[in-house]
Amino acid sequence: MRLILYLGKGGVGKTTTAAATAVRAAELGHRTLVVSTDVAHSLADALDVPLQSQPTQVAPNLWGQEINVLDEVRRHWGQLQTYLQNVLRRKGVNEVAAEELSVIPGMEEVVSLMHIRRQAREGNFDAVIVDAAPTGETVRLLTMPETFQLYAGRVLNWESSTVKLARPFVRALVPASDVFDSLPKFMAEVEELRATLTNPEISSYRLVLTPERMVLKEAQRAATYLALYGYPVDGAVLNRVLPDDVQGEGFLQRLYAIQQGYRKEAHALFAPLPIWEAPFEARDLRGVEDLSRLGRTLFGAADPTHVFFRGATQELSKVGDEYVLRLPLPHVELNKVNMTKRGDQLFVEIGNFRRELILPLTLADREATRAVFKNGTLEVRFGPPPVRQMTGTA
Repeated sequence: MRLILYLGKGGVGKTTTAAATAVRAAELGHRTLVVSTDVAHSLADALDVPLQSQPTQVAPNLWGQEINVLDEVRRHWGQLQTYLQNVLRRKGVNEVAAEELSVIPGMEEVVSLMHIRRQAREGNFDAVIVDAAPTGETVRLLTMPETFQLYAGRVLNWESSTVKLARPFVRALVPASDVFDSLPKFMAEVEELRATLTNPEISSYRLVLTPERMVLKEAQRAATYLALYGYPVDGAVLNRVLPDDVQGEGFLQRLYAIQQGYRKEAHALFAPLPIWEAPFEARDLRGVEDLSRLGRTLFGAADPTHVFFRGATQELSKVGDEYVLRLPLPHVELNKVNMTKRGDQLFVEIGNFRRELILPLTLADREATRAVFKNGTLEVRFGPPPVRQMTGTA
């Protein structure tokens, strides 16, 4: 079973890329589901067929689905949500606000992932390809299993006092079952979800980007946070690349020259990950036939469900009060490192090699104290956080 998630900045072509991957996988004989977690679904447009909240067969070996997040929240969280709404109303909170406040932050993201995992676990498909929401929402979605467990754990801690007293009232409100007994089971499912999402033999994350400055920066940031949370990235798709036969000296030629610079930068930034390139098409791609052609262009004879890269693209560990960031750079051989840090950006130069790193917030206010390059890995140490002086008047 394979689970492949495509993520990137809005408008870079994630939906088309995910759909093309799914079509190609289906052609190679894999029973494949392509599913959208984006609230603003566009997967049906890409496949050129209507889709529902349950898998709909589109072609031989190929199914599509647009998840109804609200239905999934009700299915997983409905009983406890009803209880919390009643508590809030009795405290004087109006009905609309009570409904909003009764949903744990990020619940929509958690249940979307749980739905996808359930499809994979039931064995109906060999591969599930996910068209994810824009980068910021997707990173939040992927970090929600940990956040949810912390939040729900606090609810469980009420058991020692408040919940024991509240149980008779809970049963009166929800007589069909004990909602607080169901919460540990739900947390166990979330833990299993986390294990699935971080298993490199099952799950892969692929960045979709275009040869543009802001898109590259956001893709870098996504790669940093994926590595920080242990999500295995196995490749990137560079989309909308102008072909080499661009003629003339006008706008297109200037745009081609700009793209070539960012194209080269993309390959350097995301090494050692494989990068698949998709050409800028003169028309919209729509329907299985167009998507099949794109899938073959991207992957050639390779099976898109394979794991194309194994290993960490970045590694962050804590040693005493310091953090150590390790970055594999297998194609760089020089050993003199120059380093500059500005806020959450770290600029590293090794000979003619230059890389700009986007740092997690954990490191943004720490000083980069030392950088060493050895055995194909750049190791950067960050000192303890600055001591902040307390100000005030007696």
